[in-house]
Amino acid sequence: MAAVLELVAGSYEQITFGYQVKTDEKEWTAKAEFTHHAHTASVSAVAASERFVVTGSKDETIQVYNMKKRIEHGALLHHDGTITCLEFYGTSHLLSGGEDGLLCVWSTKKWECLKSIKAHKGHVTSLSIHPSGKLALSVGTDKTLRTWNLINGRSAFIKNIKQNAHIVRWSPDGDRYVVVMNDKVNIYELETATVTGTVANPKRIASVNFLNNSILAVAGDDETVRLCDVEKAKWVCDFKAHETRVKTVDSVNVDDYSVVVTASNDGFIKMWKIHLKEELEPPTLLGEVNTSARLTCLAVRRTSPMQQEITEEEAPQATTSEELLPELLRTKRVRIATEEVVLEDESKPKKKKKKNSGK
Repeated sequence: MAAVLELVAGSYEQITFGYQVKTDEKEWTAKAEFTHHAHTASVSAVAASERFVVTGSKDETIQVYNMKKRIEHGALLHHDGTITCLEFYGTSHLLSGGEDGLLCVWSTKKWECLKSIKAHKGHVTSLSIHPSGKLALSVGTDKTLRTWNLINGRSAFIKNIKQNAHIVRWSPDGDRYVVVMNDKVNIYELETATVTGTVANPKRIASVNFLNNSILAVAGDDETVRLCDVEKAKWVCDFKAHETRVKTVDSVNVDDYSVVVTASNDGFIKMWKIHLKEELEPPTLLGEVNTSARLTCLAVRRTSPMQQEITEEEAPQATTSEELLPELLRTKRVRIATEEVVLEDESKPKKKKKKNSGK
């Protein structure tokens, strides 16, 4: 049964574009599903879950769309400044970061802000949720990397770094993470929290995405996408993706290969097929679509025809990593934790541990 892919992209022109991709032919085609002008400034961030799509903007709002009902759900108005990053954990929670230094945790049931903390002294530039849902990382313009414990709701660790980092990402298995500063990618191991390797890109890095546990796609301020082996800390492949700089890169695994999706200032969204084997070869172009806009951000939604028929009440919980879904569903403790995600301001004095108070 063919997978159904949807592409959602934001632009400088304040418009959000949605496309459904036909994947059952040799050349994939992207059919326009919607264009929406909900923001009054450029779209700065986008994230997608099984049920919702959210877009953040320089107009300080987060717009929510229910993709099952195909309706606009409303706006979240908590941040004071540009929305810089958005990420879902499964179907239950959304985390958002902004130029106001706030990190906000939202419940997707009633779209309530469960907790809002001053996470960084400057802007929050990027955040990433661990595949287990127990930890989150954030970086900001205060030259710190912060680890958040999402079970007890406290700042677990603060690491001072030499420069302002603008991207942080967990690997799919959660054993390592990468921190991007200008044109460099620092690779960290979770167990030791130390840098195990560094790679330098020729230009400033705009976006990164893990294709699997060892291969990281890196897009920068040029037309080339480069693939890095994070275990060996070296470049293993590169290809010209666009005519101008690549703004963002995302990916999804289909059958025995990975689909890398790139978006550029040239207005094109392109889908690339790559087999993740020992000797990586440049990918082949599966399909492309011209939005005629200056694209800023991108997210890929994957559903199947079977999933589309499932009613909202029956829909199973999803995770940010498809491969971890069976394991997480078996781990009752993790499921409970995701229902009780709260974060607290680290500036508050720590209290002695109490038995579960219920909040």
